[in-house]
Formats: sequence, C-alpha cells, structure tokens
Amino acid sequence: MEIYSTEEQQEEAIKRFFRENGLALAIGIVAGLGGLYGWKAYNQNQITTAEKASDSFTQLVESGAVLEKADTFIKDNGESSYSTLTAFVAAKEAVEKNDLDAASEKLNWIITNEQNPELKATATTRLARVHLAQKQYEQALTTLNAQLPASFAAAVAELKGDVYAAQGDKDQARSQYQAAADNGGLENNPLLQIKLDDLAQTSPAA
Repeated sequence: MEIYSTEEQQEEAIKRFFRENGLALAIGIVAGLGGLYGWKAYNQNQITTAEKASDSFTQLVESGAVLEKADTFIKDNGESSYSTLTAFVAAKEAVEKNDLDAASEKLNWIITNEQNPELKATATTRLARVHLAQKQYEQALTTLNAQLPASFAAAVAELKGDVYAAQGDKDQARSQYQAAADNGGLENNPLLQIKLDDLAQTSPAA
C-alpha cells in the first residue's frame, strides 16, 4: 500500500491517476458496455467527449488563466475527470495568489463531487492546509477527521501535528508527529524528523 506523506507524492498520485484512467479508461468502460447499448454509436460518442475534454483542458492550462476560467470549464465538463484536475490546478493557483477562499471553494468542490477516494483524500488534506493558513484551526482538525484511505494516515497525522503546533499545544503536536512517523511518514519526508527533533529540544524533560 502506498503512503502519501508529502505534497510531491500526492501530486504524482494525481498525475498517475489521470495517466492511467483518462481516455483509456473511458474507452475500456465503453467497450464493456458496448454489447448492451450498441457499441458503435456509444463508443464513438464517449471517445469524442473524452477527447474534447482533454483538448479543452490543454487549452485552459495553456491560457494561463485556470483559476479565472475554472468554473466555466467545470460547468461544461462536469462529468469528466478533467473537471477534478482543473479544480486541483485552480486551487493551487489560488493559493499562489493568496486567494485562500477561492482555493477552499475548489477543493470543497472536489470533495463533494469526486468519487475516487485517493483524489478526494488529496483534496481533503489540501483543504486542511488552507484552513491552517487561514488560522481556522478547529476547522482544519474537523476536515482531517474525515474517513480517508489508510495510505493517507501519515499525512493526516502530520497535518494535525502542524495544527496543534500552530496552536501552541506541543504535547499534542508531538503525539501526532510520532503517529505520522509510526505510519511510515519518515520514509520520504525528512521534514517530519526535523519537527520531531525540534519539539524534543523544546520539551521540559529535555
């Protein structure tokens, strides 16, 4: 089971999902349904729809205005997996522009509309980061208490540790960072060890 403890790992998981489940997935589903609904017409329609969504997404990214145009794209391609990808890109762009409300809106859209549990979990952890940046600590913890895949246990625990650290609760922060480490969070995330070491140095028992 893969463990997604860093933003980079989550980014790669998203990219891999769309590489593996984009147009090829649409074609596979269509082929399976062909015998029931008339393969020829249904197949061509779905492939054409997927191709259009892919082309539209490429044009959107190349325009350099994903955040500005995301709502229109999602409205036009609501049933396409490219809508989820667009929402992710728009949320990232919003964070870079310090428009955290817009980022929250896009991530909430993914959580509400996306069926894939790993993509939904990625949106959930990123939303918690947005709440943390907004100093909405209780909301961040509530968001992280959602039921997520086990592969996100380390990321969730570390984020909870960040929230508690921001609140000045070093005991809870240390406990959550240790939980992240126990769930494999140290394997690809040296920053977690730094957080643990820093709290150990500031502990009254140190």
